[in-house]
Amino acid sequence: MPSATVVGGSIAGLATALALSGAGYEVRVLERSAPPPEGPVEQAVRDWHRPTVPQAIHSHTLTSVGVRTLRRRAPQLLTTLLEAGAELLDLLEALPPLVEDRAREVGDDDLVALGCRRTVLELLLYRTVRDLPQVRFDHGTVVRGLALDASGERVRGVHTAHGEMLPASVVIDATGRRAESRDWLAAAGITVAEDLVEPSAITGYSRQYRLRGTGRPGPLNRGNATGGVWDHYAAALHPADNHHFAVAVMVPPGDRATARLREPGAFTAAARATPGIGAWLAPGVSDPLTPVNVIACPPNTLRGTATTRQRPVAGLFAVGDAACVTNPLYGRGISLALDHAFRLADLLGDAVPDQALGQAAARLADQYFTPWYEFAAREDAERAVQWKAVTGGDRPPTPSQEQRGNGPSPAQVRAATLTDGLVWRSVTRVIMGLTTPAAAFGDEKFRARVQQASPIDPALLPAAPSRDEFLHLIAAEEGA
Repeated sequence: MPSATVVGGSIAGLATALALSGAGYEVRVLERSAPPPEGPVEQAVRDWHRPTVPQAIHSHTLTSVGVRTLRRRAPQLLTTLLEAGAELLDLLEALPPLVEDRAREVGDDDLVALGCRRTVLELLLYRTVRDLPQVRFDHGTVVRGLALDASGERVRGVHTAHGEMLPASVVIDATGRRAESRDWLAAAGITVAEDLVEPSAITGYSRQYRLRGTGRPGPLNRGNATGGVWDHYAAALHPADNHHFAVAVMVPPGDRATARLREPGAFTAAARATPGIGAWLAPGVSDPLTPVNVIACPPNTLRGTATTRQRPVAGLFAVGDAACVTNPLYGRGISLALDHAFRLADLLGDAVPDQALGQAAARLADQYFTPWYEFAAREDAERAVQWKAVTGGDRPPTPSQEQRGNGPSPAQVRAATLTDGLVWRSVTRVIMGLTTPAAAFGDEKFRARVQQASPIDPALLPAAPSRDEFLHLIAAEEGA
């Protein structure tokens, strides 16, 4: 039986261990931190301290591609999550009221998301993987480098900080944003391909809450969330399991005027003034469970070591953020990691981990992640220009025909989603990771329907506070 060592025991590493065990591998997971607590889920989540995973405290969602992966590849895990209080969210509930044809269509069953806290998802995924007979965990273990054969072109295992050489035919880098395989390769004298990097151009703040009642205080205008992106800030509320929810407010990086958002009073004022969110934070409706936490938004990054730009070392592969990072504003990270993990396991299967397999895995990473990296980079660049103009007191720029090519403008697409079910579904499938942007937005029928859509009266759209109103709100508020 082939053996795999997965370095990193967070969601991407756990998903890969689950996938590889199902593909016939003996799997050893090396994780630097202690195992999560035992006991009831809610108590374990409260007691689980994650210094190596600071993003665990923030708002998360599992998009449609993640739910589809669980349905097809790990249905028992999905059942366990639902039994623990996670909620499947039907995105068709957010079909705009002006869309006349409201009948369900082929493919609509995929338009679901999962409301679940990151810590609950990760805890139950960990327990599922831990109980597999083909999987072993070594906690408190740090990997210092690769063990290679005499040619330096094939993995034999890893060297740990304890001085051990742990043999493996396959090594998976699941070390997240640290992407430690870059350092392992460099230490072995192997030239490391450069990453593709584009700024996310965003600073975020988030807070966790719990509803006092059981019903939703307001609708979810995005199906899995409520909120939006406006010309100077963004905000979203994501429902989670067991009446929990999280709110995130995003602003331009380095914007001193919004730095007070880290204070509870200012954060609450900004969130309550955001269309769709205020009802959830009204007095007596919910209670905050955490302080306001700053979201570290890394740049969009496509790792050179995971793609065809790197000459492969046979048996070395990367998953999750060690392969690709996209702005957390889009909520795709966990879902893409789950889906890619199983696709990679399909590729490995009974195959020999040689150079040809390494090249195939690199092509998979290129084809899978590049569309999402490029889309996030483009969206972030366009938003950054608009936000910079508004925060500087200028009129937001309008993309030129040359900048957007022959396609419709973003404003035209947004307007068409409000009245045309085909356009709404196409955009939603992109947001949920089910369809690549090129496939959806390049479709001639999609473009024609956008062009044919009637203009929308701006008065019908929810109005967020202006930049001046926003700053006045957060400057005036104090307290929790």
